[in-house]
Formats: sequence, structure tokens, C-alpha cells
Amino acid sequence: MSFDGLFTKAMVDELVRSLKGGRINKVHQPYKNEVILTIRANGVNQKLLLSAHPSYARVQLTNESYDNPSEPPMFCMLLRKHIEGHILEDLYQVENDRMIIFEIKGRNEIGDISNKQLIIEIMGRHSNIVIVDKTRNVILDSIKHVSFAVNSHRAILPGQPYIFPPAQNKINPYEAVEEDVVKTVDFIGGKLDRQLVEHFAGTSPLFAKEVIFQSGLANRTTVPGTFIRLIKKIADGDISPSIISANGKDSFYLFPLEHLQGEIKTFPTLSELLDRFYFGKAERDRVKQQGNDIERFISNEKDKNEKKIRKLEDTLKEAERAEQFQRYGELLTANLYSAKKGMKEIEVLDYYDELGGTIVIPLDPRKTPSENAQKYFSKYQKAKNAVAVVVEQIEKAHLEVVYFDNLLQQVLAASPKDIQEIREELIDGGYIRERKKRSGKKTQNIKPVLDHFIASDGTDIIVGKNNKQNDYLTNKLAARDEIWLHTKDIPGSHVVIRSKEPSDETIKEAAVLAAYYSKARNSSSVPVDFTKVRYVKKPSGAKPGFVIYDNQQTVYITPDEEIVLKLKKK
Repeated sequence: MSFDGLFTKAMVDELVRSLKGGRINKVHQPYKNEVILTIRANGVNQKLLLSAHPSYARVQLTNESYDNPSEPPMFCMLLRKHIEGHILEDLYQVENDRMIIFEIKGRNEIGDISNKQLIIEIMGRHSNIVIVDKTRNVILDSIKHVSFAVNSHRAILPGQPYIFPPAQNKINPYEAVEEDVVKTVDFIGGKLDRQLVEHFAGTSPLFAKEVIFQSGLANRTTVPGTFIRLIKKIADGDISPSIISANGKDSFYLFPLEHLQGEIKTFPTLSELLDRFYFGKAERDRVKQQGNDIERFISNEKDKNEKKIRKLEDTLKEAERAEQFQRYGELLTANLYSAKKGMKEIEVLDYYDELGGTIVIPLDPRKTPSENAQKYFSKYQKAKNAVAVVVEQIEKAHLEVVYFDNLLQQVLAASPKDIQEIREELIDGGYIRERKKRSGKKTQNIKPVLDHFIASDGTDIIVGKNNKQNDYLTNKLAARDEIWLHTKDIPGSHVVIRSKEPSDETIKEAAVLAAYYSKARNSSSVPVDFTKVRYVKKPSGAKPGFVIYDNQQTVYITPDEEIVLKLKKK
């Protein structure tokens, strides 16, 4: 785990410098397990993210934008009642564990002083956010309720006393000396990294592996010195927040981890590190939860149409044999006298053959010669009539495959708000039924919210991430002489540069966005077409998001997430 007790201490130090003494102005709960507090401190408003997500639990300042629900959840409303407008007097870590307590002071409804504690427990799938009345030590509520049936040690429920998780009774690494390491670790027993985790509070396997690696020849002489040196480095605030990319996996920590031997990116603060590390990860997980049924439906429909195409192509091959069926029928009719019921085949003179050869005609032994001949004439007529219909059906099925392939890409790049628009598009197209009647203003009459980016020279770039957004961006919002981009023959987003004559650099940056928000996100040298909006047309009766275009030029781009982040941040 990267967010261990040592990381928690460094994060608390960062939050103390930024938030201590600040006023909690707003409370939002954008998602089930996450709370955002807007805190006014040191003359600026800052957003504090508290996450009890089972996979991405953390505490950090964030610059990311979150969509808030139209109706706040009950836990959010309770937090607003008890801490909105109050002062964050202090915050601290609990015994080198992954627990942070926020001490909050204010006045209640009748003007009396009120002391609350907001406790964040970062414990994987057991992570939680708990609001406690400090005076009575009573839980007011929690983002996750835990009964005694689940945890015999304590219940996290309104009205229950707050009890800390069981103490682990480990050594405080900040108070340890080399001799403590020598006494505690069995250097003959092996698995030294695991022993460090078991005996020293706040240490994780990631940190312990780094200690062993930096120790070189790990023994009772080298390991204690390396352990104390790295702990002192953290205690002194001598950190360099880093993301390490190695073996196709990203890890983060307080400083570069040499044992991973990968590409390293450093950040000025821990919060900026976490914003970058979790960029898209937590949102993608939420999208998967909210849109799992949609993604499964789209995949099934795509597979269904691909199977349909294969069957239709078999039918077409059969239809192409129409002339052969006609020949069999006519030759068999001419030779009825020599055929008998029960025969499986008959060899007759083929008078269609200029060389005067013979041909073998397969027969159904259960039918008379006349019935066999009629069977071939029927197959001839059916095959002849089927060709035009089958070709049309294959073309329609191919369009459906392209449509669902495009939708699948959009789901993979969607935000939670995009998923709802995709769902509505499928409802409008008659693919799925509406779950419940829409109330109030129809969603399709509301302008889609598009993603905006700013190029290096300040030019506005807009990206549509689903068909509704693409249609609105290309056909309504964009001016005729602005520049439109799309990946060549690859499902992806419509991108518009709000300029009639953008620079080459801006076109390249917009092309990076087009490639990044496409099916070719993980590819290199992706072809991206660009042309003026005036040359982009939507054919009559075409599927949502489908266009044709001409007068295009093509650039080849390798998607780069760093560029996307830079353009979004600007």
C-alpha cells in the first residue's frame, strides 16, 4: 500500500500548513464514499477531499472538479448541519496509523459552543468517515454503517460511543533507534521486509522493501542504519512526492523508490501527486459501477450484430449459388425418367457444358425425382430474391457494429454525467426501455456540458465525449470556419478548436486530445484528421454522432496523458 502510516503523517503535516484555523464554508458529497469540504484558510478557498472508497481511500487537497448530485445524501446534510461554518481548530494523526482526526469548533443552533470530531479511517474496504460529538464521545453518523454483526469489537452507528480500532502495539518508528531494529528483527529468520512491517507502526510493504533494497547486503549492520535514515528523512520533511512507473504499474510514495527501478515523476506537494495518480482512476471505477449494465448491453449488442453479419454472409454465399440450383432443377427435370425415389444422387449429361461432360446432382432419398426438382427450383427463387435483402441487412448490421463500437469507446472514456446521456441516447433510439418517467424538463432539451481545454497559446479547445455532445458541438455550437478534428477511421470524440486559423502547435495539441479520447488511446502514431467545420456533414437519418467530411488533412499523434492534464489544468 502506498498510503501507509508514514505517508499519512506527511499528508497531515501538509494539511496543517494549508488548513489549520480555516473556516469550513461548504460541504458536498459528490459520490457515495467521498466528501468534499471547501475550507477558507490563509486567504484562499481550498477543497479537501475525504475518501472512504474501498480501493482509493485517501485524504488530500484537490484541484479536480466534481459533479454534485441534485439532492445531497443524508450524510452530507448532517455534516452541513454540524460543521458548515465552523472552524477547523486542529488535525492530527492517530498513533502513526492511517487515521486522521479533524477537531472542529463552532456554535450550535442555540448559540452554545459545539465541539465535533471528523474522523477519517483509511483501512482499505473498511475505510470510513465518522462525525463524532466530542463532548459526549457519541457517533452522530458515518458514511458507512457497521453493526456488531459485522465487527464484534465496535459498531459504527449513530448513537454508539466511538471506539478506536484495536491497538496494534507496534514500535513508534520516529522514536526508534538502530538498537531497537537490531533487537526486534530476526536477521536469520528471513523475510526482513515483512518483519519490519509487523513490528514498526505505519510502515508498509512498499517502504520495507525499499529499506531492504537500499541496505544492499541486508544484515544486522546495514538494515537498521538504512531504516533509521529513511524514517528521519520523513520526520524532517525531506520528501520528494513521486510516481514510479515500472512493469506497467504505477506506484506513489513520499520519495522515489529505487527498488522499483522505473520512470519517476516528482510533484511539489503530496496532494498534487494524488490528483495526478488518481486522475481518471476513481472516476472510471464510479462509471463502471453506474454504467456496468450499459457497458454490458452495448458489448452484447455489438457481439450480436457481428454474429448476425457472419450468418448473413453465409446466407449470401448460399444465395450466390442460385444459378447452380436452377441448373440442377432443369437437368433433373430433363432426366426424370432415369431417377427413382430413394436415390441419394444421380449423374446426368450436362447440356450446359460445351464439352458435353456429366454432372452429379445430390438428391433427397425421401423425395420423388419431381419433388427434388421442385426443391431446387424453390431454392433458386429464394436465393435470387434473398441477395438484395441480405446485402441490405449486412450493411445495416455493419452500421450497428460501428455505432456500438463507438458507444463502447465513449463508455470507457465517460464521466458519471456522460453515462446518463449515453443511457438516454439508447432510450431515445429504442434500444432499451426507460427505467422511470422523466420528470420536469426533458434532458434532451438541456445543452450538453462539454469538456473545455486551453491550448498553450490560450486558444479554447472543446471535446465531445458522447454522441449527444458530439452532435451539439459539431452541428450547433461550432462556427463554420473553426477547425474540427477526429481520429481517422477510429471511434472517438469530436474535437473543435475555437479558431479559424490555429497555430500548428494548437492543432497538434487538439489532435492529442482527439487521439486520447478515442479507441486508440493506448496506441502510438494515431492518424487524426482535421478540417473546417463547414466540410463536416451529418447524413439524413444517420445515427447520433455520425458524420462524413472532406477536404481534410491528417497528422499522426501519440496520445500523451501529461499533455491532456496540462491543457485541462490551464
